[in-house]
Amino acid sequence: MERSRPLGPGLPPYEPLAEGLDMEGLPRSTVVSVEPPRRPPPRDHLAWSLCTTLYANVCCLGFMALVFSVKSRDRKVLGDYSGALSYGSTAKYLNITALLLNIFLVILVIALIASGTIVVVNLFNQEHQPFLGPT
Repeated sequence: MERSRPLGPGLPPYEPLAEGLDMEGLPRSTVVSVEPPRRPPPRDHLAWSLCTTLYANVCCLGFMALVFSVKSRDRKVLGDYSGALSYGSTAKYLNITALLLNIFLVILVIALIASGTIVVVNLFNQEHQPFLGPT
Protein backbone atom coordinates (compact mmCIF):
# COMPACT_ATOMS: atom_id res chain seq x y z
CA MET A 1 0.00 0.00 0.00
CA GLU A 2 1.58 3.25 -1.13
CA ARG A 3 0.80 6.40 0.89
CA SER A 4 2.31 8.93 -1.35
CA ARG A 5 0.42 11.99 -2.37
CA PRO A 6 1.54 15.20 -3.95
CA LEU A 7 3.03 17.55 -1.37
CA GLY A 8 1.62 21.04 -1.15
CA PRO A 9 3.80 24.11 -0.84
CA GLY A 10 3.34 24.34 2.96
CA LEU A 11 3.69 20.65 3.91
CA PRO A 12 7.03 19.26 5.07
CA PRO A 13 8.30 16.10 3.34
CA TYR A 14 7.19 13.25 5.65
CA GLU A 15 8.27 9.70 4.94
CA PRO A 16 5.65 6.95 5.03
CA LEU A 17 6.00 4.21 7.66
CA ALA A 18 7.88 1.12 6.70
CA GLU A 19 5.76 -1.90 5.76
CA GLY A 20 6.58 -3.99 8.82
CA LEU A 21 6.18 -1.16 11.36
CA ASP A 22 2.91 -0.24 12.96
CA MET A 23 1.90 2.39 15.51
CA GLU A 24 2.02 -0.04 18.46
CA GLY A 25 5.80 0.22 18.78
CA LEU A 26 5.88 4.02 18.75
CA PRO A 27 5.23 6.29 21.73
CA ARG A 28 1.69 7.61 21.92
CA SER A 29 2.33 11.03 23.41
CA THR A 30 5.11 13.51 23.89
CA VAL A 31 5.50 15.69 26.96
CA VAL A 32 7.06 19.08 26.47
CA SER A 33 7.82 21.04 29.58
CA VAL A 34 7.56 24.77 29.01
CA GLU A 35 8.88 27.23 31.53
CA PRO A 36 6.72 30.26 32.17
CA PRO A 37 8.04 33.35 30.40
CA ARG A 38 10.29 35.46 32.56
CA ARG A 39 8.96 38.80 33.60
CA PRO A 40 10.91 41.73 32.24
CA PRO A 41 13.08 43.36 34.89
CA PRO A 42 11.66 46.48 36.53
CA ARG A 43 12.53 49.82 35.00
CA ASP A 44 15.00 52.03 36.80
CA HIS A 45 14.37 55.32 34.87
CA LEU A 46 18.08 56.17 34.94
CA ALA A 47 18.14 58.19 31.71
CA TRP A 48 15.10 60.22 32.74
CA SER A 49 16.64 60.89 36.16
CA LEU A 50 19.89 61.98 34.56
CA CYS A 51 18.08 64.43 32.28
CA THR A 52 16.03 65.73 35.21
CA THR A 53 19.22 66.23 37.22
CA LEU A 54 21.01 68.09 34.45
CA TYR A 55 18.18 70.19 33.03
CA ALA A 56 15.46 70.61 35.65
CA ASN A 57 16.93 70.08 39.10
CA VAL A 58 14.13 71.86 40.95
CA CYS A 59 14.59 71.57 44.74
CA CYS A 60 17.18 68.81 44.11
CA LEU A 61 14.38 66.44 43.08
CA GLY A 62 16.36 65.43 40.00
CA PHE A 63 19.36 64.47 42.11
CA MET A 64 17.18 62.47 44.50
CA ALA A 65 15.58 60.71 41.52
CA LEU A 66 19.06 59.90 40.18
CA VAL A 67 20.04 58.38 43.55
CA PHE A 68 16.92 56.20 43.61
CA SER A 69 17.50 55.17 39.98
CA VAL A 70 21.04 54.02 40.78
CA LYS A 71 19.74 52.12 43.83
CA SER A 72 17.12 50.49 41.59
CA ARG A 73 19.76 49.46 39.06
CA ASP A 74 21.92 47.98 41.84
CA ARG A 75 18.99 45.97 43.19
CA LYS A 76 18.17 44.75 39.68
CA VAL A 77 21.75 43.54 39.19
CA LEU A 78 21.61 41.69 42.52
CA GLY A 79 18.35 39.99 41.50
CA ASP A 80 16.13 41.73 44.08
CA TYR A 81 13.30 42.63 41.73
CA SER A 82 10.90 43.80 44.44
CA GLY A 83 13.49 46.25 45.83
CA ALA A 84 14.33 47.40 42.30
CA LEU A 85 10.63 47.95 41.59
CA SER A 86 10.24 49.99 44.78
CA TYR A 87 13.26 52.21 44.12
CA GLY A 88 12.32 52.55 40.43
CA SER A 89 8.79 53.70 41.20
CA THR A 90 10.13 56.24 43.72
CA ALA A 91 12.51 57.57 41.06
CA LYS A 92 9.61 57.79 38.59
CA TYR A 93 7.44 59.79 41.00
CA LEU A 94 10.31 62.14 41.83
CA ASN A 95 10.92 62.69 38.11
CA ILE A 96 7.23 63.41 37.51
CA THR A 97 7.15 65.87 40.42
CA ALA A 98 10.29 67.64 39.19
CA LEU A 99 8.84 67.82 35.66
CA LEU A 100 5.54 69.32 36.87
CA LEU A 101 7.34 71.87 39.06
CA ASN A 102 9.59 72.81 36.17
CA ILE A 103 6.62 73.30 33.82
CA PHE A 104 4.87 75.42 36.47
CA LEU A 105 7.97 77.57 37.00
CA VAL A 106 8.45 78.12 33.26
CA ILE A 107 4.81 79.21 32.88
CA LEU A 108 5.16 81.48 35.92
CA VAL A 109 8.31 83.15 34.56
CA ILE A 110 6.69 83.69 31.16
CA ALA A 111 3.62 85.24 32.83
CA LEU A 112 5.77 87.52 35.00
CA ILE A 113 7.86 88.66 32.05
CA ALA A 114 4.74 89.33 29.99
CA SER A 115 3.01 91.30 32.76
CA GLY A 116 6.21 93.22 33.56
CA THR A 117 6.60 94.16 29.91
CA ILE A 118 3.02 95.45 29.80
CA VAL A 119 3.56 97.56 32.93
CA VAL A 120 6.82 99.03 31.57
CA VAL A 121 5.19 99.90 28.23
CA ASN A 122 2.29 101.61 30.04
CA LEU A 123 4.72 103.64 32.19
CA PHE A 124 6.73 104.60 29.15
CA ASN A 125 3.61 105.79 27.32
CA GLN A 126 2.49 107.87 30.32
CA GLU A 127 5.85 109.64 30.63
CA HIS A 128 5.98 110.68 27.01
CA GLN A 129 2.60 112.37 26.73
CA PRO A 130 2.99 116.02 25.71
CA PHE A 131 2.41 118.65 28.40
CA LEU A 132 -0.56 120.73 27.38
CA GLY A 133 -0.27 123.30 30.17
CA PRO A 134 -2.82 124.38 32.71
CA THR A 135 -6.37 124.14 31.57
